[in-house]
Amino acid sequence: MKLLAGLLVSGVVALALAAGAFAQDGEPGNRLQPAGAAKLRALDKITGNSTDISARVGQSIDHGRLKVTVRACYQSSPQDAPEAAAFLEIYSTAPPKEHKTPNPISDSNMHRGAQPIGENGLLFSGWMYASSPGLSALEHPTYDVWVISCSASAPQ
Repeated sequence: MKLLAGLLVSGVVALALAAGAFAQDGEPGNRLQPAGAAKLRALDKITGNSTDISARVGQSIDHGRLKVTVRACYQSSPQDAPEAAAFLEIYSTAPPKEHKTPNPISDSNMHRGAQPIGENGLLFSGWMYASSPGLSALEHPTYDVWVISCSASAPQ
């Protein structure tokens, strides 16, 4: 129940921030416009390698043990302060079967990794902002994912 309340509060905060960012024409502030693709950066905390990921809105991309789906992406107008916001769903995928090893400490909760918050291994569902990556972040022991920008279409 506390998790549901926390998700509701974070959703309301994100909605308030998004509402402020979607100012009507003629009003001061960022005017975010819909874009067709998102550029994300994923950091593998174990190896220290970062990878740029480009995906069209509605497309799912596999990266390591994550499946990232971009649901929406908005970019600010060129005359406004730079900002990008993307609605992402990030799922945990199962490790390959040939890499599984027996766990000698089977009754321990140590090293269990990120725990899903929803069905099908859902780890994260919400808005991420390029200018504030810590505001709404993926909490995962191996990976960090954040938004870099949005564009008309994903590069080939």
